[in-house]
Amino acid sequence: MAAPLSEVLSALERLAPLSFAESWDNVGLLVEPAPSSAAQVSRALLTIDLEPQVLQEALALGAQLIVAYHPPLFQGLKRLRCSAPSERVAVQAVAAGLFVFSPHTALDAAPGGVNDWLLDAFGGAELKREPCLPHPADSRFGAGRFLRLPQPMTLAEAASRLKGQLGVPQLRVAAAAEHAGGAALIRNVAVCAGAGGSVFEKLSGFDLFVTGEMRHHDVRARVQSGSSVVLSEHTHTERGYLRTFAERLTAETAREVTFHVSESDREPLSWQ
Repeated sequence: MAAPLSEVLSALERLAPLSFAESWDNVGLLVEPAPSSAAQVSRALLTIDLEPQVLQEALALGAQLIVAYHPPLFQGLKRLRCSAPSERVAVQAVAAGLFVFSPHTALDAAPGGVNDWLLDAFGGAELKREPCLPHPADSRFGAGRFLRLPQPMTLAEAASRLKGQLGVPQLRVAAAAEHAGGAALIRNVAVCAGAGGSVFEKLSGFDLFVTGEMRHHDVRARVQSGSSVVLSEHTHTERGYLRTFAERLTAETAREVTFHVSESDREPLSWQ
């Protein structure tokens, strides 16, 4: 089975409309090695980062499309050279005839996207989730997500739930004095996939902020103001969503395309 690339792009647009991506982002079809109007897709590979080993994995699968959450082409390029690491993968994708698409912050902003998946740690769809910074064109979309917990919980329980959702054995936790030892409970949570500092700096009144990474002084400021912070490393807030994304894309394309989640894509940081 296969579907026209145009139909797969339409499915991606329905799940993560590109118009809701951040203005600084570079989303959409980034590598088009042949006219997309004539292309067919039977297999696609989902990854957080498009590294050389991921491209080789796509070729081994016989994929025609790579959906790379982080855009492999971000800043303006004046050259495309195999000798430059930042350019090599794009050159190789073109040479191999692979199309490359990136949804990035469009997928963060969308209902049912990455940030909603993060909040699944605290309950299902019955819990009302709202954007931290609603988009002016449609308040269902926007940067970050937050919810109010129907049953307040300790910071330790919140961290435990997040470890289960993200599939990680440990998190970095900065506990406000009010939450240390369970003296006060977590009543509301704000999340932002990746690096959430620029979103969180516009917010106040939340007991817990969850993201991948934040600047040291931003974390201290939050703790001093009575909020706790949980950091998981950047891609841990994103990678686990890919299986959910694959399932949603499979349904959106009427199962005519097989979506694989990369097995070679890895978080670059590790504990030693």
